Amino acid sequence: MSRTKSLLVGMLAALALFGAGASQAQTLAALPSPSQSADVLGTARPIVGWVSFCQRYPAECAVDANEPPRIALTPATWSLIVSVNRRVNTGLRAVTDMDHWGEADRWDLAEDGMGDCEDFQLLKRKRLTDAGLSRRAMRMTVVIDEKGEGHAVLTLLTDRGELILDNKTSEILPWYRTGYVFIKRESQDSVAWVSLGGVTSPVTTANR
Repeated sequence: MSRTKSLLVGMLAALALFGAGASQAQTLAALPSPSQSADVLGTARPIVGWVSFCQRYPAECAVDANEPPRIALTPATWSLIVSVNRRVNTGLRAVTDMDHWGEADRWDLAEDGMGDCEDFQLLKRKRLTDAGLSRRAMRMTVVIDEKGEGHAVLTLLTDRGELILDNKTSEILPWYRTGYVFIKRESQDSVAWVSLGGVTSPVTTANR
């Protein structure tokens, strides 16, 4: 091989290594920094729609104490979470439960490709669970949104804090940066709910 060709091959190899390093650094940089956790302040009354959902899909509500209580955010896990969150947000058609089912608040897995806020989050959790993440570390959560209405999001309890998957945005944020008032979420210890301190508790989460 000529000296010129040898130098060219060396330069291309160096550029490839640099590109791989830069790509890896960007992936790592995308991971959220560790953050504070929301305070759990005792038990809370479950949402009626959730109770009915658990009767129809008991496996989706079961709590396995042997599962990890936190998700370790590796670059691969972060990429999976971002991908599932975006695909569900863009793949489902938002529709209210009243328009969809003729009911005020029905929790479902959006098996027909339509749903409202809780259905988006339940489908995300199912897909992430099927991909190997701990269901126990992914808790359905009720908040009051920017309109003062009940809304459902999915809280991921991770080694970098509590992150929120939301159908209103595909940006994954620490819970305290969402602007929501956090009311309650599923318990990690039993098929029940725990309070997060919000004063007003909505009866439903009928919000697209």
